[in-house]
Amino acid sequence: MTSSTSKRARPAYRCAECGWTTVKWVGRCGECQAWGTVSEDGPAAAGPRTATVSPAREPARPIGDIDVESARANPTGVGEFDRVLGGGLVPGAVILLAGEPGVGKSTLLLDVASNVADGALGPDGFESPRTVLYVTGEESAGQVRLRAERIGALSPTLLLAAETDLGTVLGHLEVNQPDMLIVDSVQTIASAQVDGAPGGVSQVREVAGALIAVAKERQIPTILVGHVTKDGSVAGPRTLEHLVDVVCQFEGDRHSRLRMIRAVKNRYGPTDEVGCFDLSEDGIVGLPDPSGLFLSHAGSGVAGSCITVTLEGRRPLAVEVQGLVAPSPLNNPRRATSGVDSSRLAMILAVLQRHGGLRLADQDVYASTVGGARITEPASDLAAALALVSARTGRPLPGATVAVGEVGLAGDLRPVAGLDRRLGEAARLGFAHAVVPHGTGVKAPEGLQLVEAAHIRDAVEWAQSAGGGTGSETDRD
Repeated sequence: MTSSTSKRARPAYRCAECGWTTVKWVGRCGECQAWGTVSEDGPAAAGPRTATVSPAREPARPIGDIDVESARANPTGVGEFDRVLGGGLVPGAVILLAGEPGVGKSTLLLDVASNVADGALGPDGFESPRTVLYVTGEESAGQVRLRAERIGALSPTLLLAAETDLGTVLGHLEVNQPDMLIVDSVQTIASAQVDGAPGGVSQVREVAGALIAVAKERQIPTILVGHVTKDGSVAGPRTLEHLVDVVCQFEGDRHSRLRMIRAVKNRYGPTDEVGCFDLSEDGIVGLPDPSGLFLSHAGSGVAGSCITVTLEGRRPLAVEVQGLVAPSPLNNPRRATSGVDSSRLAMILAVLQRHGGLRLADQDVYASTVGGARITEPASDLAAALALVSARTGRPLPGATVAVGEVGLAGDLRPVAGLDRRLGEAARLGFAHAVVPHGTGVKAPEGLQLVEAAHIRDAVEWAQSAGGGTGSETDRD
C-alpha cells in the first residue's frame, strides 16, 4: 500500500470568525483568539486543487477602456436607503442587511422590492417596471402576502417564493430571470450537497458563494438578510462580510418607532451616512428630518432639560437630554440612565461635584433621552451636565438653548468635531443660544448667539444666571 493511499482525509475544523483552519478541534482560535468559534468543516485539503484555465473567458483590458455605465447606481425609490447605499443599487452588487429580530428588516426590504417592481427612477430618467424575486425562508408565503397588503407593497412584477433549498432558489433565478433578488434570510437556506444544518459555517459559505456568483454573472443586485448574534455582530462565518459588497446594520430600540440603517462596509459609497425610518403599523417611512422625534415640545420652561446636537455619520440630529435630581434615602445614591452612557454620566457627576460646585453625592440622579435616542459621543457631555445643573437648582434653561461640548476631568470644555454642522442644524430648528467650548473659531450662523465657556464652572454660572425659577439655596457647596 502506497503512502498516498494510506493517508486518509482527516476532518478540518474552521473558525467561524476569521476562517482559521486546524486538523483538530480546539476551544480557542489560534488566529483571532476567540472562544467557542471552531467547528468541524469537512476534510482538510491536501494541496492546491485548481488548475490553470487558458485562454481566459474575458481578456484583460486597459483600465481606461472599462465601461462604467453598467456600474451606475439605480435608485430604489426609498430615499433613506439610497442615501446609505451611495445613490442606490449597483447592478451585480451584493448587500448584506443585518439586524436584530423584529427590528423591521423584512418590512423595509418588502417596501424596497415593491418600489423597484413598480418602477423606481432609473439612470435613463424614466420609470420602468422590473421583476423582483423575493425568497423567504423564515415565513410562509401567506404571511409575507399579508404584510405586503398591510404596507401597500402589492405589485404584479414582485414574485414571491417560500424556499429553503439552494438548488430550488437557483432554479427560480433561471426560470424567472429577475432584475433584483432578495433572500430573507441567508441563514435559512441550505444546500443538499453540503453537510451540516442551515445556518452553519459550511452552509452559509456555500449559499452565499453560490448567490454571489449568480449575481455577478447576471448583474443582478442582490440583498441578503443576515441574523446577528447577541453582541450585535453578523452571525455566521466572518468571510461572509468579506465576500459581499455592502454590509448594512439595521438598528432600533424595540420600544421605539425610530429605526436607523448605517453602512459598515460599502464598496460603492461612503460609510458615514445614516438613514432614518419611522416604523409604524402601516409600514416603514423614511425620515428626511428626524430631529422632531427626539425633542419634547412640552419641555419649554421645565427644569432638568437641555438640547444637544449629535452627529450620526454626516447627519446632525437634535436630541433632548433630561435629568432628575432628588434627595436619596440610601447610603449609596442611585444612578440610572436611559439612552445615556452610564460611565460618562458618572464622570460628569464627579466633575460637577469637584469643579462645578454642586453637591450631588447624596442625591439620586436619573438621566434620559427623549424618543428612544442613544447618545454615546462626548459632544453630549455639556448638555447632560447643564440638564443636571438645571434639575439640581430648579432653574430651567432658556427654552431655545443647545449645548455642545466635551467635558474633561479637569473641568475644561473641549471642542468637538463637526461643530459647524451642529450649529447649522440648531439655527435651522430655530434655537437662539448655543453653549460651546471657548476658542473653537466657528462663526455663528445667522440668528444663533454663541455662549463660549472655557470651564464647566463658566457654563454652570451662565445656566444659573440665564435660567428662570427661584432655585435652591442649598444647591452649591
